[in-house]
Amino acid sequence: MNLPGDTVVLRDIHQPPAPGWWPPAPGWWVVAGGLVAVAAVAAWIIWRKRQRRRVFASMFDDAVATATTPPERIAAMSELLRRAARRIDPEADTLLDDDWLRFLDRGSKLPNFAAGAGNLLRDGAYRRDVSEVQVDALRQLARARFMDWMTHR
Repeated sequence: MNLPGDTVVLRDIHQPPAPGWWPPAPGWWVVAGGLVAVAAVAAWIIWRKRQRRRVFASMFDDAVATATTPPERIAAMSELLRRAARRIDPEADTLLDDDWLRFLDRGSKLPNFAAGAGNLLRDGAYRRDVSEVQVDALRQLARARFMDWMTHR
């Protein structure tokens, strides 16, 4: 019992020590799990796209490589482009001559097929002598258009 003249010694409140950083609270585990899941899904989608591109590139390259003469390579490229064109427009494979070449140029900045190296698609498969340089230039154009259409969704 304290008497009125006695002084009472008061002590300050003692705070408990701050919590450590490990282990994190359950909410942080959920956030980390969500980030890992999002990263895994994104990595899987990127891997699938790259795999599809590799498959289509291999399909194009193998089909052109199996042709032995330049006119046969041109015919193989034309066939592959017509197959890919059906993904864009179901009636595209029925187009002929300049209509077909203009369709191939659709969406391009330059008329590479109608007025450039791609013009070889019009009659190159029926020529006896076609330059390898022309076929290689056409192959680059055709492969780029094929890959664009086949990987387009």
